Amino acid sequence: MNKAYLLIGSNIGDRKLYLLEAKHFLNAIGHVAKASSIYETAAWGKTNQATFLNQALLLETVLEATELLNNILGIEEKMGRKRLEQYGSRIIDIDILLFNDDVINTPTLTVPHPAMINRSFTLIPLAEIASNIVHPVYNKTIQILLKECTDMLNVEKFIG
Repeated sequence: MNKAYLLIGSNIGDRKLYLLEAKHFLNAIGHVAKASSIYETAAWGKTNQATFLNQALLLETVLEATELLNNILGIEEKMGRKRLEQYGSRIIDIDILLFNDDVINTPTLTVPHPAMINRSFTLIPLAEIASNIVHPVYNKTIQILLKECTDMLNVEKFIG
């Protein structure tokens, strides 16, 4: 069984509902074994848009990484995601952060996610469910990477 750590996010419409729907679709291609709290975060990259809700998940799946990516893209499309601009608003975003201890670098997939170590909105929920997991490139735990992260973006647990 493969273990994929994912980050799901939404900043359009009923954000919490979209996170729930994404988990439902992900359970059809594996088993969501762990889920962090939901966090609310200001937009990163393109800041003049609504705040995001984000959640880290552990998905156990028989799919290999490329198959998982293709299924994730299908889920995003099924949920109505339109890729109009980089860092733009979105109904749903599903990123593969880690896949087992694999290091993958293809034209369509890079794992571990190359920007995860620089984003507190990724590391905070991930540390909640995988603090002792070791990043296969940096050889540091997620908890240590979070302590070293210099991103000052405000990340708060979502209550609602």
